[in-house]
Amino acid sequence: MPRPGKARQWLVGYAFIAPAVVLFLVMGLYTLGYSVTLSFAKWNGFSPSWDWVGLDNYRDILYADPRLAPDVWNAAVHTGAAMVVVAGGTVLIALPLAVLLNSIRRLRGTLRSVFFLPYVTTGIAVYYAWRYVLEPDGAVNMVLRSLGLGSLARPQGFLGDPDTALGTLIVIMIWGSVPVAMLLYLAGLQAIDPSLMEAASIDGAGGVRRLRHITWPLLVPITVAILLLSVRDTMQGFQIFLIMTNGGPAGHTDVLGLTAYQQAFMQSMSPTLGVASALGWLIFVAALVLAVLNARLLRGTR
Repeated sequence: MPRPGKARQWLVGYAFIAPAVVLFLVMGLYTLGYSVTLSFAKWNGFSPSWDWVGLDNYRDILYADPRLAPDVWNAAVHTGAAMVVVAGGTVLIALPLAVLLNSIRRLRGTLRSVFFLPYVTTGIAVYYAWRYVLEPDGAVNMVLRSLGLGSLARPQGFLGDPDTALGTLIVIMIWGSVPVAMLLYLAGLQAIDPSLMEAASIDGAGGVRRLRHITWPLLVPITVAILLLSVRDTMQGFQIFLIMTNGGPAGHTDVLGLTAYQQAFMQSMSPTLGVASALGWLIFVAALVLAVLNARLLRGTR
């Protein structure tokens, strides 16, 4: 048995962590259990009782409901396209920037801060700023017309044109995700033993060959992490789609997270909270699969 003094210390320690534990149990485990239960019911958030439907919500999402299922699959396609393009675009832009910064001796810190600004300034205010410059009379259209490229301008704005809305949002997402990826690559480049590069230079390897045969293989683990983190963030994040387009025009920028949000909060008195909960759990399962894939790929690159 612990001594009285030791037991008192334990009690004091448990007393300090008790509020956090209680808060976690109430806001964490209880909320998760409530959400799982709700996914098997129909409820509008106001009626005193739930209508238990079993797996009907999941069936409606995947194929049974002719109004809901096509919208969900449309959102899934947009989510998949955004995941692939954002992840690939982030790597293609961040790696050359990191190599460039690593080769610069002067003003490296200043340039690193400049390139990192998009990450520290992303948020609701920045999304609204992007909306402003992408409007029909916004800065982007004005610059294109002033340069004689009026054919590339969009009279309804880049976010109001079905052909450019999703691509524009993807570009903005890449813009926001490149800074962190660039810093990860820069840290990886600075961790490479300089003697490897010196030996390759002595053997006559140029910059491109050193990048291809030495730098790139050593950066593969970082690349895998960047790719799969980008995929995860794109799947789980929907704020940019909500603020900038709300799924428009005509559903061309719907994503899974936004669809779940709309089912939960934008369907008035309709009993769709259960559907939103079921869709949220499907998204969670997909994100969990990606996390497991991330761990396996990282383990395989060591």
